[in-house]
Amino acid sequence: MNRNPNVANDNLVNRRWFCLTPAVLAIGLHTILLTSSIYHELGFNLSIYSSASLISWLVSIQIIFASIKRPVEVIAIVMFPLTAAALLVEWTSDSTNILSSTFSSGMQSHIMVSLIAYSLLMLGAIQALALAYQHHAIKKHKPTGLVKKLPPLHDMESLLFQILDFGFLFFTASLISGFLIFDDLFAQHLIHKTVLAIIGWVTLLILLIGRHISGWRGLTAVRWSIVSFCFLVVAYFGSKFVLEVML
Repeated sequence: MNRNPNVANDNLVNRRWFCLTPAVLAIGLHTILLTSSIYHELGFNLSIYSSASLISWLVSIQIIFASIKRPVEVIAIVMFPLTAAALLVEWTSDSTNILSSTFSSGMQSHIMVSLIAYSLLMLGAIQALALAYQHHAIKKHKPTGLVKKLPPLHDMESLLFQILDFGFLFFTASLISGFLIFDDLFAQHLIHKTVLAIIGWVTLLILLIGRHISGWRGLTAVRWSIVSFCFLVVAYFGSKFVLEVML
């Protein structure tokens, strides 16, 4: 018996939103809690834990919007528990790093663009890990129930590079705005962040050029995208961890 494809698609959409509706409600609660923790009478609290919670919140919102058109459920399966964990750690920590609310509009724009870039590349890293898992399962001829429900490899790779393209644009804008706003990016207390961020940007650029010229895909794309994100993680969270947690 032939099934109506329109009915099948409608059922898929209904199941997707049935699963995502609790996530939307959770993000609403996260928004309230995040606002109360970040806004401070002296400025904005962007401690390592508040920053992690804010970035995970941004990633979760991107997943919700992407789910309207794209099959991103596997990213949600990984990201939503991480978001909950980040929020829990933030609320059980008393770490603070207050940034003045009198920052210029340029500085505020730089911070926002940087956070969006970070969240997009984190989204890309999770997608890359899902792609690697799918590759491994198919190669071993042991596709599990989760792998069977994933889109084809071509679609997974296409989604990965769409995320990375947007992430690269915001990453580039973040670096450019940083060089325009700060005149001491290569000072002793910032040089490690600057160098690591540039290395991460160059790594991502090489991947995108390799994709365009040589058709890089599969595990090659996975490795380069994860390496780029790792440089970004160390650049942003490395010094924060040392200053706010270890010292």
